[in-house]
Amino acid sequence: MSVADRVRERLATEEGSRVLGIRSDLLDRLVKTIRLDLRAKIGFTIVVLFGLSAVFAPMLAPHDPMAQAFGMLQSPNPSSANPLGTDSFGRDLLSRLMYGARISLAVGLGAVTFGALVGILIGLFAGYYGGWLDDLLMRAVDVMWAFPWLLIAIILVAIFGQGFWNVMFAVGFAYIDDFARLARGEVLSVREEEYTLAAESIGLSDTEIIFEEVFPNTVAPLIVQFTVFTARAILAESTLSFLGLGVKPTTPTWGALLGQGRGFITQAWWISIIPGIAIMITVLGINLFGDALRDAFDVKETET
Repeated sequence: MSVADRVRERLATEEGSRVLGIRSDLLDRLVKTIRLDLRAKIGFTIVVLFGLSAVFAPMLAPHDPMAQAFGMLQSPNPSSANPLGTDSFGRDLLSRLMYGARISLAVGLGAVTFGALVGILIGLFAGYYGGWLDDLLMRAVDVMWAFPWLLIAIILVAIFGQGFWNVMFAVGFAYIDDFARLARGEVLSVREEEYTLAAESIGLSDTEIIFEEVFPNTVAPLIVQFTVFTARAILAESTLSFLGLGVKPTTPTWGALLGQGRGFITQAWWISIIPGIAIMITVLGINLFGDALRDAFDVKETET
């Protein structure tokens, strides 16, 4: 068997040990972390509970989140028909929280997915090819890096208007530079590794090398960053909604609930405090899970 044949056989074996392009050993480490790390257990449980409440909100919510009962401002009472109370329009707060979770979590996940896809592609090609392409792409990323994420999101929402998709892409666009810089740095550290050079020696195309050899070996820190930035994106959506720049004002989201209750904070504290607690617990759960993954994958923490 020639050297090229042995290299092909080794690469084929490594390819067979991947799931969706991710090395199976990383997936095994992920499962082990969830089973053994207390932080991961707590964080994962919190995320799953809020996620299930969002997905099954139409079945679990006790009332229509838009149904109004004017003059019925009710404080939290676990034994009543409105256990978390009602807002200033008499709408059930528990139902609005469940439906609000659907928007807030969906925007958070969608925004980070969009930012990760675009940013990782930029980082992969910039890091692998180098030269003028690297300079061109990373200078554009540096321009984005110079602006605060909130300013970028506000500008984009102001230009394209409010709405679910506009907010999601605005928040995701603000995170492209973070994923691009991380992906490029990881590619620079692995592009001269033996498996990459071996793939080049047997004539694999650049696209095959990038997506079959380079990317799977850079995915661990990207998974950690995806987790951490999901929490940030939920906060970003809540911030925009609180400022009146989120989805449509009539749509219940956690940030919008916070904003609607600020005028009643002294008379009806629960309208703002309870959504704030929901945001805090969700972000805490995601961060706990992300910290556990960072330790499990042995990823060094960097300033972003």
